[in-house]
Amino acid sequence: MNILLIEDELRIAEFVMHGLTAAGCTVQHAQDGEHGLALVRAGGHDVVILDAMLPKLDGFDLLRQMRGEGDTTPVIMLSAKVDLPYRLLGFENGADDYLPKPFFIEELVARVRAILQRRAKAPVVRKALQVNGISLDLITRKAQWEDTSAALSPREFSLLEYLMQSPGQIFSRKKILSHVWEIDFDPETNVVDVCIQRIKRKLARNSEPALLPIESVRGVGYRIRAE
Repeated sequence: MNILLIEDELRIAEFVMHGLTAAGCTVQHAQDGEHGLALVRAGGHDVVILDAMLPKLDGFDLLRQMRGEGDTTPVIMLSAKVDLPYRLLGFENGADDYLPKPFFIEELVARVRAILQRRAKAPVVRKALQVNGISLDLITRKAQWEDTSAALSPREFSLLEYLMQSPGQIFSRKKILSHVWEIDFDPETNVVDVCIQRIKRKLARNSEPALLPIESVRGVGYRIRAE
């Protein structure tokens, strides 16, 4: 277990590092919020143990910046401030646990292990699809091809995601209508073709649309060309 400890009180930091090391953890230590945030951004930690009151950048602000930047590393906050408003502030800013000072090192180790066990059992959520040079961010709903990034409408996103989930498979217009527009019959509309062309124009603003791996298969439908 790789642990990042952000704690300015050296006596407490040494106590925690000794206990975690004895439990088989590797511990990296930062003594202020700015250094701690830099180490968080460098990555590679399984859990962050974060003091609430830090010099240069306090723990609540550090945690808020972490979560705002999309960092989902589990965080256990440590604080002598045990009143309910402070505990709620920690959880509202994205803390996974909040341990009041003073504490037993055995309890801290147990909480670290519990968080990692829950995380290991959690289903993996895909954040992006990548097929043959096209990248689709499933969170921001933006697509990228070569040096062009484009925001997609809900229909465009759903259609492109549908094709990218099965590279090389040909989907008929009827199947695409059913999945993207929830139309279970073919009303002889060209809405699929129009949507495909919009996606192509957005992704090929700075290049040749014909190079995009989104292919029309004559008389059948569309597919994303597999690599």
